[in-house]
Amino acid sequence: MNKEDMILISVDDHTVEPPNMFKNHLSKKYIDDAPRLVHNADGSDMWKFRDTVIPNVALNAVAGRPKEEYGIEPTGLDEIRPGCYNVDERIKDMNAGGILASICFPSFPGFAGRLFATEDPDFSLALVQAYNDWHIEEWCGAYPARFIPMAIPVIWDAELCAAEVRRVAKKGVHALSFTENPAAMGYPSFHSEHWNPLWEALCDTNTVMNIHIGSSGRLAITAPDAPMDVMITLQPMNIVQAAADLLWSRPIKEYPDLKIALSEGGTGWIPYFLERADRTYEMHSTWTKQNFGDKLPSDVFRDHFLTCFISDKVGVSLRNMIGIDNICWEADYPHSDSMWPGAPEELWDVLSINNVPDDEINKITHQNAMRWYSFDPFTHITPEQATVGGLRKAAEGHDVSIRSLSHHKETREGSSFAEFAATAKQITGNQD
Repeated sequence: MNKEDMILISVDDHTVEPPNMFKNHLSKKYIDDAPRLVHNADGSDMWKFRDTVIPNVALNAVAGRPKEEYGIEPTGLDEIRPGCYNVDERIKDMNAGGILASICFPSFPGFAGRLFATEDPDFSLALVQAYNDWHIEEWCGAYPARFIPMAIPVIWDAELCAAEVRRVAKKGVHALSFTENPAAMGYPSFHSEHWNPLWEALCDTNTVMNIHIGSSGRLAITAPDAPMDVMITLQPMNIVQAAADLLWSRPIKEYPDLKIALSEGGTGWIPYFLERADRTYEMHSTWTKQNFGDKLPSDVFRDHFLTCFISDKVGVSLRNMIGIDNICWEADYPHSDSMWPGAPEELWDVLSINNVPDDEINKITHQNAMRWYSFDPFTHITPEQATVGGLRKAAEGHDVSIRSLSHHKETREGSSFAEFAATAKQITGNQD
C-alpha cells in the first residue's frame, strides 16, 4: 500500500451551522423564537438565542489560514472557508484532503445541545429535533456516502433523550454526541440510574455515544491566567477522566453492548491508563467491591471504547497495547489541530515510521469506523473512487491555498486559558 491507496474516514470533524438551518425543520409556531445568526455592523457574525449571545460564530475554524491567524477567532463567516458551513464546498475540501467520510460535531448549540434547554420543554425538544433533522437530511443526506450522521441529545431529560435516539436510528443514525461529564453541567452523573433509559436505547439501536473533549465546558484544570499552550497541551489527555469514570461505572457492567467513543482524545496515554486500571483492580477491588468477572479492566475497555487520533506516533507505535480494533483516525477539520489539506501525508508518515502493515492501516483508517458506526459508504461509491488518490483526482482545480482571512480585528496574541474557557462556557451553558 502507498499513501494514495488509503481510504480515510474521520471520526471527528466539525460543522459551522449555516444561517438558514432551522428554515425547513422547525414549525411556524417556533421559528420566530429560534436561534438566529446576526450580522453586525463591523462585519462580524454571532448567534443569538433569547438572552444568550455566542459572539464567536466559528470557534477556531481556521483551516486554510496561516498559523499566525490561528486562535479563538474567526468572528465572521467571511473569515472561514465556505466548506465549514456549505456542504457542497465541504465535499470539495474533503476530496482535496483525500477524506472519504466524516462525522461532524455541532458548533453553536454545544456538543451536548445544552443551548436548547429552555423553560418550555416542547420548544426545547422541537429545537433538538429540528437540529438533528437538518443535520441528517440536509447536511449528511446531500452526500450519503460522505458523512456518518450524528444526533445531538435531549440532555435535560433521559427519557426524551432515549426516545430521540430511537427516532433518529430509524433514519439510519448510529451516533450520539454527549458530554464527558454530565454532573459538571448540573445533571446526574454517569453512575446514576437516571440515564438507564438512554443506555437501553443506545444498546437497542447499536448507537455509539461520542464524548468529545471539552463538551462539559471543563477544558483543563489550570490557572485562569495560564498561557493557552497549557490548555492545548492537556486537551486530549483530559478525556482520561471521562474514560476512568465510565470504565468503573455501573452501566459498563450492566449493558454489555454499550459503545463509547472518546472523541478527539488521542491514544498515546491509553496503554499506561489500562496498565494502571488493571493494577488498581488487582490491588484494590477486594475492598472497593469492583467486579468484572473473569475480565480485567483493560479487557472491558476494549469491549466498550473507541479511541481516535489525529497525528500520534506514540499511540500508533503502541497500537497493539491499545487494541487494533479500537482505534480510528480523525481529521478535526476545520480546527487548528487539523492536518487539512495535508492529512494523508502526515498520517502516512506516522504509519510508515511505525511499519504498520496494510491490514492494520485499513482498520485504523476506515474499517473500524465503518464497523463501529454501522456505516457502509461503498453502497454509493466504489473503493477505487474512495481512495486518497481517487478523491484528489476528483478535486483537481479546487483552491486549497493558505491565505489570510482575518478581516474584523487583529488576531490576539498570547491569549489566556480564561479567555477560551469563557467562550466554551457560553456554548455549553456551564457556569461553574
